[in-house]
Amino acid sequence: MLIIDNLSKSFTHASTNEAIPVLKDINFSAKEGQFICIVGPSGCGKTTLLRTIAGLERQDAGHIYLNHREITAPVTDIGFIFQETTLLPWRTVLRNVEFGLEIAKVPRAQRRKKALDLIELVELKGFEDYYPKQISGGMKRKAALAMSLIVEPKILLMDEPFVALDCQARSQLQEALLNIWEKTKKTIIFVTHNVEEAVFLGDEIVCLSARPAEVHQIVRVDMPRPRDRTSPELNKIRKEILSLMMSQK
Repeated sequence: MLIIDNLSKSFTHASTNEAIPVLKDINFSAKEGQFICIVGPSGCGKTTLLRTIAGLERQDAGHIYLNHREITAPVTDIGFIFQETTLLPWRTVLRNVEFGLEIAKVPRAQRRKKALDLIELVELKGFEDYYPKQISGGMKRKAALAMSLIVEPKILLMDEPFVALDCQARSQLQEALLNIWEKTKKTIIFVTHNVEEAVFLGDEIVCLSARPAEVHQIVRVDMPRPRDRTSPELNKIRKEILSLMMSQK
């Protein structure tokens, strides 16, 4: 479904005009309905990789294909959830969720029904008329997820969406995300610096090297769901990935 083919990217230093390589010959793919996590050392280029896949950054070399179509700019088939929520503070949860369909000029009754269905899916029923300042950080994340899903992307890119939450809220949102993923069958590519989170969520974990980032190894998590966070099998995979990351510092 999604193919990342020899992707390389660099930035130009503002003062010296020197090219600073960030991504180098990145290769991996994602099948339909797969949950892929990306981990790597801090500052290695994980967010840049995600933004390039989304068409928000232009690569220097290589190609990105979605269902055999090359991605060179943002497309509606790829949704993006940023580290910071993008909810509009002057709109209620309901009006935020339906915003994408409003822009697309979908009739009000149709977009409202779809928004209400998604609000129920992300477990925010009863909070439709609340404003962002009136709900918790975890609820904002759920609303942002519904906001992305309403335009029916084929792939959902998530850039450390739970990084600012406490452990309890983070665990609850991980469970909620898996429930939504299993119901919607979306392909998810999820960037995180938390290896435990990656092992709990992912079917495959793409381990990046230090900058310029290369794919150091792809680790398959062949374990049934629901997963036990405390199981020896998950802990073994977690230690393997931590060892890989430590070797890249």
